[in-house]
Amino acid sequence: MKRIGILSDTHGTVPRQAYSFFSNCDEIWHAGDLGRGVLEQLRAFKPLRAVYGNIDDGALHYELPASQLFECEGLRVFLTHIGGWPGHYPSHIRKILEHDKPDIFVCGHSHILKIMYDRQLNLLHINPGAAGRVGFHKVSTLVRFVIDGSPRDMEIMEMDKFSSPDSPTA
Repeated sequence: MKRIGILSDTHGTVPRQAYSFFSNCDEIWHAGDLGRGVLEQLRAFKPLRAVYGNIDDGALHYELPASQLFECEGLRVFLTHIGGWPGHYPSHIRKILEHDKPDIFVCGHSHILKIMYDRQLNLLHINPGAAGRVGFHKVSTLVRFVIDGSPRDMEIMEMDKFSSPDSPTA
């Protein structure tokens, strides 16, 4: 059994609430658009899996992959930044999902929290929304859940994106 915390689109700011919300998590997955300093902060906090996003600079492109396919507690996970959602995947993402058959697909980019089961591809789609302050969203969101044979105990934290002070420096 593993407890997983997921966030995306921090754009350089991790809300303080993320550290308490993810305190019992075994690892954190970041679905891109980290922004400056976030990679180091999260790595110092918990084991981290992350991909770069479209706002991330060359240093993060050098340090992180564009996507990751990995196993967690016997489930296949595909993590990327721009991925769409069930019925609206970009063609290159759909090909990956059809070929690699992940059980869980995590992406970010839209700043819209979306957790839904894709019956056609038989996978759980998770977009944690945006955790940072930059973007059109009014509410910052974080997701955590447990993998124990299957994903369960899905929890969401919502915060006003401007009420959270900046994250402490690592």
